Amino acid sequence: MTGSAMPLSAAEIVTQLTTLVGAGSVIGDADAMAGYLNEPRRRFHQKAAAIALPGSVEQVQATLRWANANGVGIIPQGGNTGLVGAQVPLRGDEVIVSLSRLDRIRSIDIAGGTIVAEAGVILEHVHHAAEAEGAIFPLWLASQGSARIGGLLSSNAGGVNVLTYGNARELTMGVEAVLADGRLFSGINALKKDNTGYDLKDLLVGAEGTLGIITAATLKLFPKPEDYETAIVNIAGPEAALTLFQVLRERIGGRLNAFEIVPHLGLDMQLRHGVLDRDPTAGSSPWYALIEVSRMAGGEAGALLRAIEAAFAESLIDNAVLAESLADRTRMWAFREQMSEVQSREGASIKHDVSVPVAAVPQLIAEGIAAAERVAPGIRPVPFGHLGDGNIHFNFSQPVGADPKAFMAEFDEKLHAAIYEIVLRLGGSVSAEHGIGQLKVELLKQVKDPVALDMMRAIKTALDPKGILNPGKMLG
Repeated sequence: MTGSAMPLSAAEIVTQLTTLVGAGSVIGDADAMAGYLNEPRRRFHQKAAAIALPGSVEQVQATLRWANANGVGIIPQGGNTGLVGAQVPLRGDEVIVSLSRLDRIRSIDIAGGTIVAEAGVILEHVHHAAEAEGAIFPLWLASQGSARIGGLLSSNAGGVNVLTYGNARELTMGVEAVLADGRLFSGINALKKDNTGYDLKDLLVGAEGTLGIITAATLKLFPKPEDYETAIVNIAGPEAALTLFQVLRERIGGRLNAFEIVPHLGLDMQLRHGVLDRDPTAGSSPWYALIEVSRMAGGEAGALLRAIEAAFAESLIDNAVLAESLADRTRMWAFREQMSEVQSREGASIKHDVSVPVAAVPQLIAEGIAAAERVAPGIRPVPFGHLGDGNIHFNFSQPVGADPKAFMAEFDEKLHAAIYEIVLRLGGSVSAEHGIGQLKVELLKQVKDPVALDMMRAIKTALDPKGILNPGKMLG
């Protein structure tokens, strides 16, 4: 165990944790731990010493004071929806601290546009609480029914509304967090202006639990739109999509909430596997753009329709369909959100969560597809995602009939190297919204500015000198 001269046994850990968080709030049985250890991508398979479920901030503090004194590694966990292994063990001797019982919404201030939610609150519950007051919390992503606020902030989650509202960091006004030694950082505030030194919340948001455990946060709320205008547009390819995006942004401005692209293969997979009840598009096309515009109270309806008509007039698009009901809108968004899931039904999939400057997205996709086809003939490229903010989920499905294990063994690393070379050459990032976790630790060392890494290590050492917080993650 990290920093401990006499490591505690698993039985001792369970016994001592029980005294801190109470009987029934510690799991030591291997079978009972499974739900906390089995992460979505099933890439990481390691045991834990125990699972602790503190029911208060004070219990989180007590747990970290104990862990720091005994050199026990601590892994904060929210909804266990992360895709890079930050929320599950790396070594097998760590304690997972689940924040699921810290699930209160402490306050809502509509006039100030804020909500204070504890780390264990499920994102969808924040949505409902905000909407009940005539507001929205605009962080929207596929796992919103299970992802929890603490994990979303720790990973600086993105989602489909980044174009208008920003990612999790931009939606956070303040955080409360327990430090490695058990001290409480009381950073909850609702101030729009505060120039009293470093903005410490920004250290904790996106730190993947390596600098402290977020226990609550003040989040930004926005007025609830009166309606949404949603459409799927047929497009020739990413170049045409970029041009269309620029036209829409000029015409619609900040009301353009989302601009997502999906290749035809993505639609074909979903229809073939029956995950869509019907085709939500206007007909076959090489690519599709899912576009959504918000309309505020008193605003004029039809902005998206008029913009699409203008795009038709300029021959930028040749077909489109607008949602005429909530069912239509739901189906259109299901088409986008089911992309990752449906790929698993096609066999092995090699995934990349990357970003480049928006103007470089077409080049990334073109060069990435060409490189992949050279590396692995017959591979099926399925790049999709947030063209509006430059974040493309550059995924590849195995060739039809290929053996999944053999395909991954031969091409996984080769494909990563090919795509990351292009991304970095275009000034991009190898992790746009999923984080580093344990999946990309070595990659980060290779691509991050050495000075930036030195600064990150210095901060880590200052806040967690014994290295108990999420050991081995992000910085290794």
